[in-house]
Amino acid sequence: MNNYLILFHFVLLLAYSNTLLTVKALNYKPNDRIKAKLTINDFEKGGSGGGPSECSGKYYHDSIPVVALSTRWYSKGRRCFKNINIYTNNGKSTQAMVVDECDTSRGCKNNIVDASEAVWKNLGISKKDPQWGLMDIFWSD
Repeated sequence: MNNYLILFHFVLLLAYSNTLLTVKALNYKPNDRIKAKLTINDFEKGGSGGGPSECSGKYYHDSIPVVALSTRWYSKGRRCFKNINIYTNNGKSTQAMVVDECDTSRGCKNNIVDASEAVWKNLGISKKDPQWGLMDIFWSD
């Protein structure tokens, strides 16, 4: 009888452990990083980026690391003025401040981090690099 009790507790413990592992696996995201496409945007007045930023109503010089996020990530301005971390597949990373929305109702895809030249330079990507202007990245808050 005692062996059955030990076996019962062992099976119960195993089932509980397996449940915890399954729940943890379902919720796992590597460092909460989100896969995206990094594109380039001109945030300067008179530049190709259009009007002033949604967050501040201002323009930003190309030397300042700022980004516009796709509508779903911009989240109605909840990320305004917050820094995000941007990671490349070659191990480089940088930070940039969210200042604008890349509006999906106006043609922006839903997986875009639209960045100033400063962000690209901080990631070590030059204008001569074939990745300049469009690159796979991960980002996080």
